[in-house]
Amino acid sequence: MPPNHARGQVLAADGLVASAHPAVSLAGASVLQCGGTAIDAALAMAAMGFVVLPGQCGVGGDAFAVCYDARRRVYTSVAGSGVGPDGADPAFFSARGLTAVPLTGPLAVAVPGAVACLAALHQVGATRPLEELWWPAIQAADRGVAVGARTVAELVARHGALAADDAAAQVFLPGGRLPVPGERLAQPALATTLRRLAADPADIYPGELAERCLRTLRAGGAPFSGAEWAATRAVVEPAISAAYRGRTIYTGTPPSPGYMLLAQAGVLDPVLGELPWLGAEAVHWLAEAAARAFDDRFAAVGSDGAAWRDQLDAHALRRRREDIAHARPRSRMPVVPSGTGDTTSCVAVDRYGNAVSFIHSLGLTFGARLMVPGTGVLLNNRLGRGAYLIDGHPNEVRPGRKPMHTLLAWMAAGPDGAPYLVGNTPGGDGQVQWNMQLLSHLLDHELDPQQAVQAPRFTVFPGSDAAVLSASPALVCESSLGADTLDDLRSRGYPVTAVAPLAAGGCAQLIKRDPATGALAGGSDPRQEGCALGV
Repeated sequence: MPPNHARGQVLAADGLVASAHPAVSLAGASVLQCGGTAIDAALAMAAMGFVVLPGQCGVGGDAFAVCYDARRRVYTSVAGSGVGPDGADPAFFSARGLTAVPLTGPLAVAVPGAVACLAALHQVGATRPLEELWWPAIQAADRGVAVGARTVAELVARHGALAADDAAAQVFLPGGRLPVPGERLAQPALATTLRRLAADPADIYPGELAERCLRTLRAGGAPFSGAEWAATRAVVEPAISAAYRGRTIYTGTPPSPGYMLLAQAGVLDPVLGELPWLGAEAVHWLAEAAARAFDDRFAAVGSDGAAWRDQLDAHALRRRREDIAHARPRSRMPVVPSGTGDTTSCVAVDRYGNAVSFIHSLGLTFGARLMVPGTGVLLNNRLGRGAYLIDGHPNEVRPGRKPMHTLLAWMAAGPDGAPYLVGNTPGGDGQVQWNMQLLSHLLDHELDPQQAVQAPRFTVFPGSDAAVLSASPALVCESSLGADTLDDLRSRGYPVTAVAPLAAGGCAQLIKRDPATGALAGGSDPRQEGCALGV
């Protein structure tokens, strides 16, 4: 049974949200309280996240969502990510003596997709104009918000890189110094940008904002033609699905790794429910299913092909399951180490039965550490994070090819076909693992949402992030798994690295709906400073 925890789940009747920051959750709950939809709430929360979590998300980042339309009874995936420069092929990087795409600076940047995702979400199911939904975030950026402890810690860790960029330093290092927790930090340029985008999201695809971004990138040597920006659109399509424990799990297609969650579920479905909760045998199965999903992705999957479908083939799933049953741990367990990736997410369910799982990111913390002057927009480093310089690889950097992603949103349907669970978590390549762990906690062991998000967590490392492909393998485990379990895993050959409780990374957000009563229960991960709020 799960241990007792001080924080309990949040219960609600007419709507519920959860996010990684109180101001973000409040923005969403306020929309629901006034009769808005889950998509309205997600749009308001996304914009507030730009302001209060600037290291984790922004206009210059990417975003993915899965949403449920209660009227039409359909699950839809909305994916917002972009390509690298038209002029950036492998020869471009090798001519500069590079063996990997840089993680910072102009060459690390892909066309941002977050605004495209938000604009598409608005068209899919919003009932309020963006100007109204984003007004609280615009006001917050203008007035300034109290800097959270997490953001201060992120600024301390990246002080040198941000200080080297004049535009970023003016915003985040006022007077040349680091802010302290609770200090008011205003972002008036970002407020102006949000006003422009609320009136016309296409201003970045292309428009004046696009031209300002392109000038900054070209000045730094990034070979963007501009056509990549003009062509950027969100991909709106039916969500893909697979079964687990009698539920249907919905998620999105590549470049999102959602299919990897479905692959793990397919391998583990007949196994995990029979094993003790978070015992060594259960950890073994979860870790091995994740490791093989990363191996298979690295071997064959890119963002612009159909090879991912092969990973969901019933025969492939059975072979993987048999291999795990008879094999010791893989010598190389292809996830980003705790703390190196940064993303944030939210979930929302409204009184009408609509639901959204939404996740957005700049890539690594503060993205490419490059701000477009006068806009408040930090640019992502997704090209550096997600594209390889490996000859012939399906994820090799190529013009017109999106880099593979870490962002993943999901829902699980109840017996009536409506959402039973709505969830996500940040955490780089940890996402596909921790979300599978959440599903097991919830569906195999009937934990409530709060118990599930704060349960002990473990991570196979490295995953398929470009920056860590050659890192030494480790199974990073929170010590709250228990000494006996960790010793058992070591005896099985796992390279266990123990970290403090709640220190493995991630920030899961969950909502569970009772199909019988319609009551909602929410949980928000204590690994960050967020909360669930009901109306």
